[in-house]
Amino acid sequence: MKSASRIVILSLVALGLAACATQQQPDYTPPASKRLDAKTTLENRR
Repeated sequence: MKSASRIVILSLVALGLAACATQQQPDYTPPASKRLDAKTTLENRR
């Protein structure tokens, strides 16, 4: 019974450490602008 409780406690500690692990920083760069096709370019006279 002691070994089962140790396994449970160690798994909870491991889960706690995994939850506190460093996370990837969000990417705040703006998305690339859409390229206009030929028809839209002619219609907008760009």
